[in-house]
This record gives sequence, structure tokens and C-alpha cells, in this order.
Amino acid sequence: MSSPNLDGVAGWAINLMETLGAPGAGLAIALENLFPPLPSEVILPLAGFTASQGNMRLFDAVLWTTLGSVIGALALYAVGALLGRERVVFIASKLPLVSVSDIEKTEAWFAKHGRKTVFFGRMIPIFRSLISIPAGVERMPILIFTLLTTLGSLIWNTAFVMAGFLLGEQWDLVEQYMGIVSKAVLGIVILAVVVFVVVRLSDRRKGKHHA
Repeated sequence: MSSPNLDGVAGWAINLMETLGAPGAGLAIALENLFPPLPSEVILPLAGFTASQGNMRLFDAVLWTTLGSVIGALALYAVGALLGRERVVFIASKLPLVSVSDIEKTEAWFAKHGRKTVFFGRMIPIFRSLISIPAGVERMPILIFTLLTTLGSLIWNTAFVMAGFLLGEQWDLVEQYMGIVSKAVLGIVILAVVVFVVVRLSDRRKGKHHA
């Protein structure tokens, strides 16, 4: 295969795939789950492009990237399970602008929508990594968590690997368009945090005023 001249995350990922083949793509995606700043929108299309050049089979690219997604998610699930509810509540109680009631509301919401969140969350940038921790804290049955994670990741990974495979040397078009989506999601998250902070500060001021 003629290796494209890439640097940064793309260069690192293509080197892994050239050295290890499809397992290298799986390792890159496992690390992407553990470190959300690593973008799967770059790694997955690159795996498809690598497959289109004959360096790995398309089936193997999908299989190993999905396996990597599941392994990374299970690692974060274990972190949540080891922390447990009491530690999470303790940590939250020490954070500014966060109250125990926030944790309780989150728990109630997750208890009601947790399965859908784990499944669909695999297709949302950044969120797909973070959702594994509350799943572990709430001790979602591990088999259900693994099944939902596998199905959601399989859909996401297949779509991006296939896009890279079909686009060939234009695989970076996927990253360009999904980069816009990722920035939009990040903007929504930041906006939600800002609204939360403003509302919480407002509530505290009202409480002091009444006191």
C-alpha cells in the first residue's frame, strides 16, 4: 500500500494499522474511547481507506474497530463501578455549583432511559465515551451493557469504515463534515454547562436573599 503523508492523529493511526493491521485499528478505537479527544471520525474512515488499499480486509476493519469500542467502553464501565455511588456523590458534593440532588436526578433519569442512552450514545461524539461511567456507577447488567454497546458501536463503526472504503483517498471528507457535527455537539454541551451554572448561581442568590 502507498502510505499517505499524514501527521498528527491520522499519521499515528495509519502507522498503527500499517504495523498491526486490523488489530491496530481496534487498538486506536479502544484508546479513542478512553481519551475522547482522539477522534473516531478520523480513525474509522482511515481504517476503511486502509482496507480499500488492500492492507486489511473490510470485514476485519469493522470487526476489530467494534471490538476496540467495546473494550474501551468496558474499561470506563469498570471505572464507574469501582468508584461506586458513594464516591461519586462525595466527589460531587465537593464540586462548586453541584449538589447531591443533581446526582439523584441523574440517577433517576438514567434508571428510566439508561438502555436507550447507552445504545444511541455510541453514535454521539464525546458522549459515547462518557456514558460508560454512569452505566458502571448504576451497575447496569454487564451483559446488557455489552450488547447495547456492541450494537451501537457496530452501526457507527460500519458507517464510517464503509465511508472511508468507498471514498478512498478522499476519506478525509468524512472527517471534515463530521468535524462540524462534533463542534456542534461540543457547543451544545458547553451551552448546557453555562445554563446550569447560571441557574445554580441564581438559585443560590435567591436562597441567600430569602435567608
